[in-house]
Amino acid sequence: MNNSNLSPTDRVFIHKSLEATIRIGLLLIITVWCFKIVEPFIAPIIWGIIIAIAAHPLYSRLRTTLGERHKLAATVFTFIFLIILIVPTVLLTDTLIDGIKMLAEKIKDGSLSIPPPPENLGNIMIIGKPLAKFWLLASQNIDNALQQLTPAFKVIGSWLLSAATGAGLAILHFIVAIIIAGVLLANSSGSNRVARAITYRLADEKGADLADLAEATVRSVANGILGVAVIQSLLAGISFMVVGLPAAGLWALLCLIFSIAQIGTAPILIPVIIYLFYNADTFTAVAFLVWAIPLSLIDNILKPILLGRGVKTPMAVIFIGAIGGLLSSGVIGLFIGAVILALGYELFLLWLNTDSSVE
Repeated sequence: MNNSNLSPTDRVFIHKSLEATIRIGLLLIITVWCFKIVEPFIAPIIWGIIIAIAAHPLYSRLRTTLGERHKLAATVFTFIFLIILIVPTVLLTDTLIDGIKMLAEKIKDGSLSIPPPPENLGNIMIIGKPLAKFWLLASQNIDNALQQLTPAFKVIGSWLLSAATGAGLAILHFIVAIIIAGVLLANSSGSNRVARAITYRLADEKGADLADLAEATVRSVANGILGVAVIQSLLAGISFMVVGLPAAGLWALLCLIFSIAQIGTAPILIPVIIYLFYNADTFTAVAFLVWAIPLSLIDNILKPILLGRGVKTPMAVIFIGAIGGLLSSGVIGLFIGAVILALGYELFLLWLNTDSSVE
């Protein structure tokens, strides 16, 4: 096209369009570049924000106790959380590694022994007979039983290796996230202003409502779902260590996954009880059985208390967020996925209600 045939108005329009395109392109390049730089820190930053929001009421009480000294309260908060979360995690990780090594050595030297199945196991509908048959084969010839499970072991082994790697990274993320949460809490007033300024720019006068909803959602899910799951899994892991269960860290991790996914700890505790009755003394097995009953039911007591004042996100959303986060981002995604999907769900509902009210 010959520029001489264009009117002055068209030339001005093309010039402004070209200039706007170049500016938008440069902004996109800078945005993508910045995202690539901060990408390794996104997970711990998000998790740090979640911890800060969930723990802010507790931090406020601690700050008041310490005479409104913000930095001191944040330092004490960070130190306490590091002790509470990191120490049990490291202990359970050590038991997980030791348990896997012990299991591998027993399988290798042929010293792994499995008791015969219970007499009434075959009476269970659908799965009873095949389970009893395989259990009997494992008790008589463990090598043949393992050969039948070779395809499954390959998948499980690959998942366990990935989970172990993810667990190591998750521990590092937890440490960084707790430190980030301490920094955010020390500057909580400034952080609150920034958050509300961002939501205001995104949604104008609805920004305050979005900020309040996001805070309520994060606090509700973090305390009512993640907090209860962490408490349950830590108590289960400690009890596994006390009774001498092999690979206690692995079973505690499975308890955590099942708890966040709203399945509960019963699918893990029941096999452990059976194992203890076959391999431990009667007192230990009975004591663990008595302890396991309230442990499996504690979530029914804590969840109504911690979720009662928050938003009511459907359990299906929590389940999809937890499992999806675990599959996409490893162990740390187990926590972040549940919170982010719940937050997105609540914001979507707010958008639907706002849209219908406008009509």
